[in-house]
Amino acid sequence: MLAKRIPTILPDLTFNEALEVTKIHSIAEILIKDRPLVVNRPFRSPHHTISTTGLVGGGINPKPGEISLAHYGVLFLDELPEFNRKTLEVLREPLEDKSITITRINASLTYPCNFMLVASMNPCPCGFLGSIGKQCTCTPDAISKYIGKISGPLLDRIDIQVEVNQVKYQNLAETKNIESSKDIKIRVNKARKIQQERYKDYGIYSNAELTTKLINKYCKIDNKTAKVLEEAFKKLRLSARAYDRILKVARTIADLEEKKNIELKHVAEAIQYRNLDKKYWKN
Repeated sequence: MLAKRIPTILPDLTFNEALEVTKIHSIAEILIKDRPLVVNRPFRSPHHTISTTGLVGGGINPKPGEISLAHYGVLFLDELPEFNRKTLEVLREPLEDKSITITRINASLTYPCNFMLVASMNPCPCGFLGSIGKQCTCTPDAISKYIGKISGPLLDRIDIQVEVNQVKYQNLAETKNIESSKDIKIRVNKARKIQQERYKDYGIYSNAELTTKLINKYCKIDNKTAKVLEEAFKKLRLSARAYDRILKVARTIADLEEKKNIELKHVAEAIQYRNLDKKYWKN
């Protein structure tokens, strides 16, 4: 339910982004009649039985896969451990390179795939591990095997990892002080405009596309913040990739608050989003 609402708060497609998405959908022959231009960010949610070809593209006449059809949009993988592990591992390079090259005997095609990966999973096969009022029936081996279907390197490429606890009825029934998607999107669009202006000379649109060189230039932190990040890096045994992603997330949090510089609270919040990889994947 949350994943399906993400497109409602994402920044509007720019004209150039819309053209790229439209070209991909045209090649895949899924354009809607009477709508020559795709103006909304794509939301793709393939079933866990999808093949590697269906996910990344290919075939006798290579066509875009789900990762390319989700270009500039959302690729949602529900119940992530249910997907074939080999299929999931193919996502690692596209998540880094933002493109996928499909090579066949008679052709080699490269499709863009700059998508937001959103995934969900239960804490265990029965789904009740840590639940209040319901007993988990899974053995430790079953839990280990279940979460072990997702490799550490893949999880390392996921910027934000959040545990969603059981929601109380009172919270579900509460209707006061609820921020609408429309209100959130206004704030998101402001942050995206800040990023577009900041990176207009580099041909990128967002913090997610920052290279290491640009991170060093635009994600500077003071000494106090650097010490906190260093401590977290050592304590959580974070990778170099996680270090970069924390800084990019912190830069985005600062942009949402319309702050020029990254502050300690922004980095601290970003660090909190790296909890699952060290809770489940310690080795």
